[in-house]
Amino acid sequence: MADASTPRAYFRRLSDLRFEATAHVGGAWATTEQHVSPALGLLTHAIEVDRDTRRDDQLPLARLSYDIFGTIPIDVVDIEVEVVRPGRTIELVEARLRYAGRVAVALRAWLMRRYETSEFAATPLERIEPPDRMAPWDPSTFWPGGFVGSVEVRRAQQEPGRAAFWLRTSVALVEGEAVSDLARAAGLFDMANGVTPRAPSSRLAFPNVDLTAHLFASPQGEWLGFDTAVTFGAHGIGLTTSTIHDLRGPIGTIAQCLTVRPRN
Repeated sequence: MADASTPRAYFRRLSDLRFEATAHVGGAWATTEQHVSPALGLLTHAIEVDRDTRRDDQLPLARLSYDIFGTIPIDVVDIEVEVVRPGRTIELVEARLRYAGRVAVALRAWLMRRYETSEFAATPLERIEPPDRMAPWDPSTFWPGGFVGSVEVRRAQQEPGRAAFWLRTSVALVEGEAVSDLARAAGLFDMANGVTPRAPSSRLAFPNVDLTAHLFASPQGEWLGFDTAVTFGAHGIGLTTSTIHDLRGPIGTIAQCLTVRPRN
């Protein structure tokens, strides 16, 4: 049983725009730094909170494009949100996460009005097996850090760099705060690059410098599925691509640009 002092969330809100990271965000490349995945969820949550203070139509987020500018210590961070392109049916909104005044992660999100198009809804993207038909996999056998240790994984790996898998976490995104299924899912997006490694992390570093998600349906439920392929080029650039799923089937795609570096 968890000790009473064990944090129950990745972040604690200190004020409207300030958050304290907890030990659960500990990174995989360096355990004294934040794994960026919870920060992606926090930025998504910030945009949704800002949207709901300005309008009452819950305009869905259809594209989330994150740029990762640097590492983030496990410490207090500040969030700012700006409407770049206001609109009645389509908006472009930017959120920035700062540490000590420096922008560490930025999110640009397109918000787009819902229309009734269920008559035409279809996709050629293939479904993956449900989580109860995949074997548990312990990511901490490959990666250290508080965040990796907080995520449950079910995985069906074809080969290194190619796998289908499901993720969920019982850790809240923000302590004592209701968040959407999308924000909770966005807090898992960045795991795509680490669940089916193409090479041992002792030989290569392959962090991503960005992540872009395109969604044609908002995620529902606690499980988030991935059908992922990792590609390394010959000159230090890589790409991780995923089709993402909830239990209903495919809901969108994710792409991550990697910097691939030999480790001495």
